[in-house]
Amino acid sequence: MVLETQRLVLREMTQADFPTLCKILQDDDVMYAYDGAFSFDEVQGWLDRQIERYKEFGFGLWAVVLKETGIMIGQCGLSMQDCNNDKVLEVGYLFQKEHWHHGYASEAAIACKEYAFDKLDAKEVYSIIRDTNIPSQNVAIRNGMTCVDKFIKHYRGIDMPHLLFSVKKIL
Repeated sequence: MVLETQRLVLREMTQADFPTLCKILQDDDVMYAYDGAFSFDEVQGWLDRQIERYKEFGFGLWAVVLKETGIMIGQCGLSMQDCNNDKVLEVGYLFQKEHWHHGYASEAAIACKEYAFDKLDAKEVYSIIRDTNIPSQNVAIRNGMTCVDKFIKHYRGIDMPHLLFSVKKIL
């Protein structure tokens, strides 16, 4: 699976992407919404989950690669997430810090939303975002989403308030 936007290519991650994935998931600033950076084992587990999702669902978080350079700068994609005792189709995104504030997350997230609507025939997609993560909330808003709920997510032994953003397919 490959998605292309004006500046980006989204493709399945492979084991070869592990070093770049470490740059993202092992950065405390990038991972503050997850309450800190991941260990090498946690990064490998994350990558393994994406590869399993590709096999099971045909989607997961994809590598985001700059067309101009061929360099992976982040990840963005779709995953089934638990939310309020239900499974929802989420658009998620994480980018290397040096690539923040260039519109890449919005560009990739919009492409993933359109993929969900056009290729998967999804009726609604969501983004689950920690309440303190204003930049990610702004990406969700640029993706046409509005906040529809607030809930507590239990992660790494901590209660973390999260917001649920949603956009419905226009029929």
